[in-house]
Amino acid sequence: MESPGPRLETAVTKVAVRSSVIESLKGWSLSGVQIRKEELRRKITMPEYLRLSIKDAIASKDIDAGKLHYERSTTGDDKPVQVAPESPLIVFINSKSGGRYGPELMARLQDLMGEEQVIDLLSVKPQEFINYGLGCLEKLASIGDMCAKETREKLRIVVAGGDGTVGWVLGCLGELHKAGRDPVPPTAVVPLGTGNDLSRSFGWGGSFPFSWKAAIKKTLDKATRAPTSRLDSWNLVISMPAGADLDNPYSLKRTEEVVLDQDLKVDGPLPEKVSCYQGVFYNYFSIGMDAQVAYGFHHLRNEKPYLAQGPISNKIIYSSYSCKQGWFFTPCIAAPGLRGLNNILRLHVKRLDTTTWEPITIPSSVRSIVALNLHSYASGRNPWGNLKPEYLKKKGFVEAKADDGVLEVFGFKHGWHASFVMADLISAKHIAQASEIRFELRGGAWKESFMQMDGEPWKQPMNNEFSTFLDIKRVHFQSIMINGE
Repeated sequence: MESPGPRLETAVTKVAVRSSVIESLKGWSLSGVQIRKEELRRKITMPEYLRLSIKDAIASKDIDAGKLHYERSTTGDDKPVQVAPESPLIVFINSKSGGRYGPELMARLQDLMGEEQVIDLLSVKPQEFINYGLGCLEKLASIGDMCAKETREKLRIVVAGGDGTVGWVLGCLGELHKAGRDPVPPTAVVPLGTGNDLSRSFGWGGSFPFSWKAAIKKTLDKATRAPTSRLDSWNLVISMPAGADLDNPYSLKRTEEVVLDQDLKVDGPLPEKVSCYQGVFYNYFSIGMDAQVAYGFHHLRNEKPYLAQGPISNKIIYSSYSCKQGWFFTPCIAAPGLRGLNNILRLHVKRLDTTTWEPITIPSSVRSIVALNLHSYASGRNPWGNLKPEYLKKKGFVEAKADDGVLEVFGFKHGWHASFVMADLISAKHIAQASEIRFELRGGAWKESFMQMDGEPWKQPMNNEFSTFLDIKRVHFQSIMINGE
């Protein structure tokens, strides 16, 4: 895949200097009441012995490491009774996100609370905090520490990063429910990514605000008291013939062989050996030309990170790849890689409150299929559209929500069609609403297809003899989000 020429690099470099400022102006809000720094600090900061207990437990990977600090804080008649804060917070931050603002924001957060409550994901993974940091609080609570018990029960999480970072933290928090370690802390967002669709969907905005030093205080204050809502997440399982190499993204992990749903009959032979991968998404999964463009953009950004210095420069590069890949000229081109997905893809769905699989015809004009969970896609667009009640009734659809238990499945015909959809001039090609999805891919003239999940693209090898299956099912546990609006 060729890179864009020098002219594009020059244009991107010029725009990149201004892009973060221009984009951030959109998130500048003058509304709200001024938050007093000391008052906020008292509200969200844990007692020092708890902060040190969490820090030592994570560093040593030992939940008992906090006992020493607890004993020191309680031994002696002159020791004051430790009291849990009104609304304790833990902030996860991807200090590489947000361009040059990442390190400055981290320092500002540490100034507003104990620095041990601000966790840099470059140093500590969210699973490590959950296993050892929260584990330490739970251990102290089990030996009679009422302050630790109340802090654990009141705890809320703030994630400063893009959609990928938010999804990473949410996935790890979901493990608490599986392990019976409720309550699961609710999550707020500081948007530091490019699209920030999860942040937009729950009222936290689409960009990092220009007046961020004041805005971050308001964000933390709102995170302590705002109501919560639910978010569906979706489990993707890929079963493919063994032997082919898959350069899987971070969100997709190798897993043991899975058994396909026996209620849906498979036509044709099955391979003796398969390779299986599993991952979870919160916003969307897609197959086709849009994923191919994202794949090219992703690799260019990794090879030449100086080109991608802000949301606007990212979009220039993305648009260039859209043209270069033929996304805008698909109707005029006969190459197999640009023909309709119906040549390689079969689709079955289970509709809401049904247990039977239904075959769905994929229109021959569709070059990209998206299964969408949120009402915000590609930096705040709504390709499903705001559908009228009579149309919903006619199609057997329900109003799209983030916790409705269904995915909206729609298609793009080509780049021009996608552009009109993104400009809110038309809606995407509605295909189905589904509580479960089965995609079956067979190669033919295609040697590979392109897929992406919450912004992470990959190249999916295909086999002429055996099918590759992709099953999508809703995760039983719903994530708990704090509403920013």
